[in-house]
Amino acid sequence: MQNPFETEEIRAFRHSLAQFLAQEVWPYVDEWDEEGHFPWSIHEKAGSLGVFGLGIDEAYGGLGFDNAFMRAALWQEFGRGCSGGVTASLASRNIMTGPIQDLASEEIKQTALVEIVSGQKGGALAITEPSGGSDVANMATRAERDGDHYILNGSKTFITGGMHASYFVVGARTGGDGLDGISLFFLRDDIAGFSRESVGRKMGWWASDTATLHFDHCRVHASQMLGQEGQGFLAIMNNFNFERLGMAAQMLGMAELCFEQSVTYAQERKTFGRPLVQHQSIRHKLADMSSKIEAMQAYVYQVCWLVEEGHKTAAEIAKLKLFCSKELEFIANEAMQIFGGAAYLRGNPVERVYREVKVMSIGGGSQEIMRDLAVRQMGL
Repeated sequence: MQNPFETEEIRAFRHSLAQFLAQEVWPYVDEWDEEGHFPWSIHEKAGSLGVFGLGIDEAYGGLGFDNAFMRAALWQEFGRGCSGGVTASLASRNIMTGPIQDLASEEIKQTALVEIVSGQKGGALAITEPSGGSDVANMATRAERDGDHYILNGSKTFITGGMHASYFVVGARTGGDGLDGISLFFLRDDIAGFSRESVGRKMGWWASDTATLHFDHCRVHASQMLGQEGQGFLAIMNNFNFERLGMAAQMLGMAELCFEQSVTYAQERKTFGRPLVQHQSIRHKLADMSSKIEAMQAYVYQVCWLVEEGHKTAAEIAKLKLFCSKELEFIANEAMQIFGGAAYLRGNPVERVYREVKVMSIGGGSQEIMRDLAVRQMGL
């Protein structure tokens, strides 16, 4: 489906991304998945393409503007031409640079933000805790004021990019209960009292580095607070929306990958003396998959348009992520059926997508949380 809102600039950006992924990433993603990591040079090459630069001023290496359609094009191409683990580790920056751009000191921007956006160093947002994933209001990590510093204690988990990140945006409770008591802090990985460990073996996203972080009496200078005390949740609300919009576009790309792989296989594979694609049951599957992909595309474009027009979109983005996760589940399952036993072998893109479907429906806010958030934002 042609996007009527896609400009020449966005098309050129999409084309450069597709070329980069086809040449530098796609041929190696299975190997990287098996190894559990990928070369740091991919971070730097992605940075040089502007992958981390949306919403970041040019003075700090960013693109100097933001655009929802360009964000969608970016992550759609990664969904189609990359593995989820590589994508997740790269994208961990994109959900933590906003508060730095908007709220950090000039010193932090000139050093850390430049290094993060260029891909020289990694960054991660540390919100999720062992005691509760999406339940941000009950955050337990605390930061107690001590003169010109805060003493930070607590743990975070399922932090994508956390094992190799040099910089973190960390949420901690500085006040009372609820969302109003949360503040944000900028931390470097060399701070005393900080440690981290890998979360271990995962069902999918094998190439991503996912960490549990520990803060044991970390002494953080008050100048490293991002924004006002107690206003941390408000400062990252847009980050959650951009993350969910990006994940929806990524799921669209993953669905397109499943469909393209299924069509090629159905045309080449023969059963009972004729290609699979000539069997009615397979043709019906392809028709269902195609219609759902077009619905996903139209929905992504609609929500991007609402964002660009300045509408409040928290409910729409929550519903979009929910919708795309459900449709991807269906499409990945149908692709598995079309491939049959061949899809059960590692190294098949469909097998990898099928493993990654579940984390796409959980990460960034589970399906249940998306439903609840949408209804609350609708005033019901």
